[in-house]
Order: sequence, then structure tokens, then C-alpha cells
Amino acid sequence: MSSDLPDYYFRVRENGAVVFRVDTENRQRRIEMDQIAVVNIKNGDVKPHGDTKLTKEDKAEINAWMAERRALLDARTVDDILRTVDHLNLTSQWVQSKATPDQLEQITDTLLLAMHDLRSVLVRKKADRLLKGKK
Repeated sequence: MSSDLPDYYFRVRENGAVVFRVDTENRQRRIEMDQIAVVNIKNGDVKPHGDTKLTKEDKAEINAWMAERRALLDARTVDDILRTVDHLNLTSQWVQSKATPDQLEQITDTLLLAMHDLRSVLVRKKADRLLKGKK
């Protein structure tokens, strides 16, 4: 089992990860995880832990993880937006078929303002893209 473990473990946190080097080659045959760095995915900072000197392999693994993590987070963002579209469609159906007048009173203004704000931003961004395409 221990031979199947990766050489590095990334403990995900809010803006990145804590990076550990995994060691199973010790006399007790225990899994040891030595913290080697802290990664900030937002700004790309990699801070070695304590007196740790990161090797080229460490840096390569960390950079590969950061690229994969960014791609995963980007994909999740798009998926979340597509789920929002589904929720908007379900909300439309609920409003048309099941909502009571009291429920509509509760949500109408907030939902209209949010939709107006979203529409304004989308229209502005679409116009910017169209203008860039003509230049």
C-alpha cells in the first residue's frame, strides 16, 4: 500500500494549500508527512516552510499542482454558473406554477434586482467583446 502513495500531499485550504513531502522509507515503515511549503493559488506565492529549501522537483510538483488546481477551480466556476441557469429555469417554473402571492411578494424585488444587475453586466461584457472583435 505505502508504495502506491504519492511523493507529495497537498492539503487544500481557502486560497491554496499546505504542501507536504510524503516519506514511507523509514525504519518504522510509517507514513511521515513533512510540511515543506504553503501555496497561495490566487497570487502564485510559494513560501517554503521554516528552513526548508525547495528542490527543483519540489517546485515542479508544486507548479504542476497549481496549474491543475486552477484548471479545476475554473471548471467548477463554469459548472456553478451552468447550475445557476438551471436554478433560474426551475425558479421560472416555480413562479409560474406553484408560488403563492405571499412567496412572490417575498422574492420578487430581490430577484428582479439581481437579474437586472446580471443582465447589465452581461450586456456590457458582450458589447466589449464585440467591439474588440471589430478592431
